[in-house]
Amino acid sequence: MVVPELKPWRVARPHVTRVANAVRPRLARVTTAARPRVARLARAAKPQVTRVTRAKTWQYTTGAATVGLALAAVVVTAAGPWDSSGQRKAERDRAAARAGGGGADHGDRPGAAAGAPKPAPSAASVLTGLGGGTHTVRSAPGGKAFADVLDPLLNDPSLGSLRTAAVVDVTTGRRLYGSRAGEAVTPASTTKIATAVAALSALGPDHRLTTRTVYEPDTGELILVGGGDPTLTAREDGAGEADLRTLARETAAALKRTGVREATLSYDTTLFAGQELHPIGVNDNIALVSALMVDEARTDDSTHGPAPRVADPAAEAARTFAELLETHGITTTSPGPSKATSRAEALAEVASPPLSALVERMMTNSDNDIAEALARHVAVAAGEPADFRGAGRATLARLQKLGLPLNGAVFGDGSGLNRDNRLNADLLTALLLKAADPARPDLRATLTGLPVAGFTGTLSARYGDGAAGLVRAKTGTLTGVNALAGTVVNRDGRLLAFAFLASGTTDPVTAQAALDRTATALANCACR
Repeated sequence: MVVPELKPWRVARPHVTRVANAVRPRLARVTTAARPRVARLARAAKPQVTRVTRAKTWQYTTGAATVGLALAAVVVTAAGPWDSSGQRKAERDRAAARAGGGGADHGDRPGAAAGAPKPAPSAASVLTGLGGGTHTVRSAPGGKAFADVLDPLLNDPSLGSLRTAAVVDVTTGRRLYGSRAGEAVTPASTTKIATAVAALSALGPDHRLTTRTVYEPDTGELILVGGGDPTLTAREDGAGEADLRTLARETAAALKRTGVREATLSYDTTLFAGQELHPIGVNDNIALVSALMVDEARTDDSTHGPAPRVADPAAEAARTFAELLETHGITTTSPGPSKATSRAEALAEVASPPLSALVERMMTNSDNDIAEALARHVAVAAGEPADFRGAGRATLARLQKLGLPLNGAVFGDGSGLNRDNRLNADLLTALLLKAADPARPDLRATLTGLPVAGFTGTLSARYGDGAAGLVRAKTGTLTGVNALAGTVVNRDGRLLAFAFLASGTTDPVTAQAALDRTATALANCACR
């Protein structure tokens, strides 16, 4: 039996969703703050219960209402569509429950070790085009109305000497606003939107990055082969990620089965090519771009954001691997670089989470290490040298195949740290439209990974008094450059894609605030 959706609900649904999303974080904070007080009151009241002979009705009502509100807040927060990392719970739960429904694992190789992870399940679409279905959506507003709202905000002096912008209706693809939208400028980390689309298109959302070990029987050499996975971890709590500890344990077991307990240890980083040092130089925002590293070569316990990095990520990863092998009874030499041959025997391997999850992590945290690795994987898939230039050419070629407007586009890297990058607002909104296309669910992680205003990632501390929960956007910040590109739900329940880029800014804090006000104005706009 199919129950039809009532027309009043179809009309009201966007507004109900908007309100629910906006109040959820506040309810959660109230519940968290109130929990200790509720516990203390309960403990204090317990001895009095036996002395109460007749309770008043209003006392029961008040108590029940208070408990009910707190419980509702907890339930709404726990059952909401976003988990603590900003991803959709429903999508993950449904994908995990789909037995045998996964996509192709692009990391398959002959001789792969037994017990390797199965292909990741293909998640269902999480963003249905607002024009689809039977619910009613108001017609797209006119451009002049948007100009009246946005022009004064974009003329804020804190946005520097050059501002470019575009706003597009996601349902129709119609551009609603443009200001120098075709002018290519330095995009900073909004470059990652292009990197995400290129990687997902080239490799598929279910692709995994595999780190493996092989044994050269002729030379007795054990080789740790880097698979270009910067999320490979050696931490004990690395659940869900490729784990160097697991790789060491399984490698040791495989060696012991053949009677080997001593080996010459080497490491292979030849998947990537060219210069490892980013053009920005040594910087806490990024490690050397190597096909082999552990925990993004961080020297502290952080998982994202700036941090000091080790000088040689591959060598440090191999040394850590040697120490782990020793705990399993395998003695090795001091590791050195090498290259595995076609005669090498496969021992063990570990695989990253699916590419869709890596893209979401990259977008949410603006992870430069993941971005540069994915750009190089795009190059490998295209048959280009896996260096900065090859990755740039491969990214351009991949986006061209998608029919995207590339006038003036330059990719000097995949992360946006390179100031020589050039993108325009038209391309950024076109990328977001492509990722929202119901016919391209493979690109959807580009959107689901966008930070949520006031909730997650690089927007978690922004929009406290603005469009929290309504704006999802990739941030971009370099000295003198501030950018914001993403999606927003306006007052009519319409999904809009936008890109705002500012150059020549002098104060990043005031520039970010000006961009946030502009995006908030879109959320509050019922422009017609």
